[in-house]
Amino acid sequence: MVHLSQWLWSWWRKELFGKRVDEMESGFLMALDYMIQLAQKDADDECKSLLEVIKQTVLDHLTKKCPPHVQVVGLLYQTEKKESRHELLRCVAAGGGVFKNDKGLKCQIPGANLNDIANQADDLLESMESRDTIPDRKLLARLVIVREEARNMMGGGLLDERNDRGLTTLPVVEVNFLSKLVALKPRKALERMIRDVMNGKAEGANNIKQSSADSHSEHEHLTGLSGRGSVSGRKPRPVRPGMFLETVSKVLGGVYASNTSGITAQHLEWVHQTTLKILQELAF
Repeated sequence: MVHLSQWLWSWWRKELFGKRVDEMESGFLMALDYMIQLAQKDADDECKSLLEVIKQTVLDHLTKKCPPHVQVVGLLYQTEKKESRHELLRCVAAGGGVFKNDKGLKCQIPGANLNDIANQADDLLESMESRDTIPDRKLLARLVIVREEARNMMGGGLLDERNDRGLTTLPVVEVNFLSKLVALKPRKALERMIRDVMNGKAEGANNIKQSSADSHSEHEHLTGLSGRGSVSGRKPRPVRPGMFLETVSKVLGGVYASNTSGITAQHLEWVHQTTLKILQELAF
């Protein structure tokens, strides 16, 4: 009976599922998520498990229709261990092949360009970080890690010229926050400041609309460039993890280009590595 059910499931996926998914309406996955939430609320584990299998099957089918670098980003952000992600990236850069994931399952992965992978993750990051609020900081942290690790594995590493995505003007809020960090010694207090911002607190907190009475008192404490009062009277945009690391890389590149490396460069590299470590903890 078990073998028969497995055969029927395999046949359904092959003969019917693929054809139907290609014609699927855009709201189908949203409906699935809603049904999964209802099953969880009703404590119906069997129904919830079946719906999750269907959802994963849909996602797997759609993923296979994506370009190789998009497929790889999807695999990377689901891979918890750093060593496994690096092994996956090396395999992808070498042309693809069979990869064994964290859970011991083998999967066939395509070959892809590391720069395309980094740029794809960066595009997703830009889309997420441009919003007023970040609904899923875990996903955001994973995408930052994917982008940074793909870039780091490229020939020039962190300062590879291919990593330049056209950021000609450094963002004020990230520069202000970085200025605070480089003024302090690399200790626990500094790490705590970075951790708070990466978790959406302090300078990294989402802007929430307040009443006019509350906003008047808040504006009195707003700061603009270099700690001066805010000219617009509005709260500045929050510090975003992806943009913050982009800013650190830009500043670090400028330090090396001007031949003024030393304590400043070491400090910036410490900030970069510490931020990645914190995001790794947040992501998984």
